Amino acid sequence: MNNLPSLWLPILLSAVVVFVISSLIHMVLKWHASDYGRLANEDAVRDAIRTGNPTPGHYVVPYCADMKDMGSEAMMKKYTEGPVGHFTLGPTGALNMGKYLGQWFSWSLVIAAVAGYLAWRVSGLGHEHAARAAKWAASITFIAHGFGTVTESIWMMRPWSSSAKYLLDSVLYAVGTAAVFYWLWP
Repeated sequence: MNNLPSLWLPILLSAVVVFVISSLIHMVLKWHASDYGRLANEDAVRDAIRTGNPTPGHYVVPYCADMKDMGSEAMMKKYTEGPVGHFTLGPTGALNMGKYLGQWFSWSLVIAAVAGYLAWRVSGLGHEHAARAAKWAASITFIAHGFGTVTESIWMMRPWSSSAKYLLDSVLYAVGTAAVFYWLWP
């Protein structure tokens, strides 16, 4: 028998709790504001990028088409001269925060559903299993929300301090999720 529908309330409410915690982190505490810097010559950089007319996507500078060329003298010169970085370009136009917030909530809901499903399969239903289920849901929430940022620090040059803040965010999401699942575990 599929008992996942009996978890709809803790799944939905934990996604709401994650969304609210995230909103407080980004709009009230603003502890990620220092994660992003401004280029001193931002207008010149914007003009140069616009001149190249790139499509939205992820870019790397300097670009190397084949890994075997990474050690070439020309590439080494580009790396030595700098800059070295990764950047993402989106479509031109005003940001649609509603779209991003909707996607964020949807993603939080997917994570909560997976956490609920796995907690149920490992722990079973019944309030006597609530503490164990809450720990599983919290662990899964922490991993799902937090571990990707570490990969970005390893491969995409995200500052480790920024990833540490996102991992702390994930701890808060996990605590909120654990509280909801413990409270509402069927």
